[in-house]
Amino acid sequence: MPYKAISDIGEFGLISRLSKLVEPTLAEAPSLLKGIGDDCAVYRLSETLMQVATTDLLAEEVHFDLLFTPLRHLGSKCISVNVSDICAMNALPTYALVSLAIPPSFSVEMLEELYRGMSHAASGYGLAIAGGDTSSSRSGLVITISMTGETTKERLTMRSGAKPGDLICVTGSLGGAAAGLKMLMREKNIMLDHLSNNEPYSKSLMADLQEYSDAIRCQILPAARLDTIRFFHASGVTPSAMIDISDGISSDLGHLCRCSDTGALIHERAIPVNTQAREIADELQEDALAWALSGGEDYELLFTLPQEQAALAAGNRDISVIGKMTEKEKGILLSDIYGMTICLDDLGGYDHFRK
Repeated sequence: MPYKAISDIGEFGLISRLSKLVEPTLAEAPSLLKGIGDDCAVYRLSETLMQVATTDLLAEEVHFDLLFTPLRHLGSKCISVNVSDICAMNALPTYALVSLAIPPSFSVEMLEELYRGMSHAASGYGLAIAGGDTSSSRSGLVITISMTGETTKERLTMRSGAKPGDLICVTGSLGGAAAGLKMLMREKNIMLDHLSNNEPYSKSLMADLQEYSDAIRCQILPAARLDTIRFFHASGVTPSAMIDISDGISSDLGHLCRCSDTGALIHERAIPVNTQAREIADELQEDALAWALSGGEDYELLFTLPQEQAALAAGNRDISVIGKMTEKEKGILLSDIYGMTICLDDLGGYDHFRK
């Protein structure tokens, strides 16, 4: 029997198949309320207190490029992307464990710089870095962060609670991370072209990247939306479903809909596309909306609210209402500025194993 390539089923197809293999083990932990299938696993600590746990792996040349990523910024980003998962459960982070596979080219000072970024970010989010593990690597740097958080039973928010009629909301702006990556990759390729042709490469050849600083910051130094979670808690707002935008709206909204057994309709005119992403897209003759929909790595929050809670969030200028959840049979749709309807399932988002 021929073997099946992972690229034939993609990242989420692989997760689905592996989930079925480990499902029998869930019986060994009766207090585990949610395993694979959400931003975090959920464990009941008591009748009122819930622990959420997540882990993320970042591999050199897959998730980051050290040619244009300062190690301190990389350390901060590693913490932020995990805090973003904790936020997606309407929880607050508590502590993290850090594991590294370190290539021989790394010095002690380089690792200290990486940890300075981690420590600075952790302090800002109010969490502890409690331990981890180290190993050698025969290729590039690999970083794995595991993190826990806590929330109450009443505040716990998963992907599965949305209902038709709920408002679809998003924090911040979208597409900035993809735009920033485009500019960084452009400058990297210019540099490599000069070096491969034995031509000198100096700063005078480099574009003034300060002009694109906002988009570049979105890519290499994202911030988890812990401020939004604190706003929810202070205002008594509890989303019906929530996910962080790591792969793009087109993919992450699909996860919400499949878990909640609903459809969705969002409106192009309501999507908060990053201003600098629009400027960069015009310069490169690309589509900023496509970056907002499927570029990924924005680490904003995508959530749904029952109609009766809409007024509670209306006072937050950093929250945009972009559509409504619908009946499942209506599908997951985007209404563009011309009144045309596009199926978001056709756009997709980031997939590590896509061909």
